[in-house]
Amino acid sequence: MLNYFLVKFGLAYIIDLILGDPRWLYHPVIIIGKLISFLEKFLYKAKNKILSGAILNILTLSVTFIVSLLLARAGYVIEIFFLYTTFATKSLADEGKKVYNILKSGDIEKAKKELSYLVSRDTNTLSLEKIIMSVVETIAENTVDGFISPAFFAFVGSFFYIEIFGKIVSLALPFAMTYKAINTLDSMVGYKNEKYIDFGKVSARVDDIANFIPARLTGLIFVPLSSLILGYNFKNSLKVFFRDRNKHSSPNSGQSESAYAGALGIQFGGKISYFGEDYEKPKIGDKLKEFDYEDIKKAVNILYAVSLIATISFILTSIIIILLGW
Repeated sequence: MLNYFLVKFGLAYIIDLILGDPRWLYHPVIIIGKLISFLEKFLYKAKNKILSGAILNILTLSVTFIVSLLLARAGYVIEIFFLYTTFATKSLADEGKKVYNILKSGDIEKAKKELSYLVSRDTNTLSLEKIIMSVVETIAENTVDGFISPAFFAFVGSFFYIEIFGKIVSLALPFAMTYKAINTLDSMVGYKNEKYIDFGKVSARVDDIANFIPARLTGLIFVPLSSLILGYNFKNSLKVFFRDRNKHSSPNSGQSESAYAGALGIQFGGKISYFGEDYEKPKIGDKLKEFDYEDIKKAVNILYAVSLIATISFILTSIIIILLGW
């Protein structure tokens, strides 16, 4: 069967670059979030928090997969539209540029407030350098779950089909949207605090597994290639990736962050405050220069280049597989 992934994926990617998140629409991730909150009210009451958290994970992913399958069956236009909603390239870039423009205007307090919508760390006491670092770090980390991971799962899903109500349906959209559910579960219950340390354990581990390959593709291939094309520090991107990628507390976040840090000649980490408590985060990268406003724009440039290179890579790989008859 001819794989139309290159057309559907390409159109979804272009729409994302043009429109970004459909703020005029009730975003699918918001609906997934409401489903999680609804299920949590009942499941959190159970004594065995790990088991009930696992049930929350299974139910959320199952419902998301089934609904996405029905949406994909509805037709190519609907399938492409909902596939586009799993991408967040333009939205992530816009958030970074928003803080950049505020900083350029000199309104540090407004920049701190805007940043507070993007990160979980305390922003009230951040210096200008820490604000810039936080924005760049956020773009670097979210390059994976904002685009590469859903794109990767759409790519993998495009090679699988299922017959539903007499129609053959590609699993590209169900795989991509189910990944978004995995990521949303992690962002809502995957914390190591008293409330979620057990209840969110399964969701956190599933998210780690889901991002394992995409994060390494990003840090090892897509970010260094982007830095080479953009004229940033390609060699240092690879050097820091291999040296610092496993320093992060997350098994995946350090993969892309280290490659970004090397490409830009900057250093992430140091003292950061979360919910009123100070933490010393491991240093990733070499401080070859001080942070400045332009680092945000450079990070945005890398983000766009990464998304383009990944899109071309997935489409070309899809074409090669089709031609080889695999």
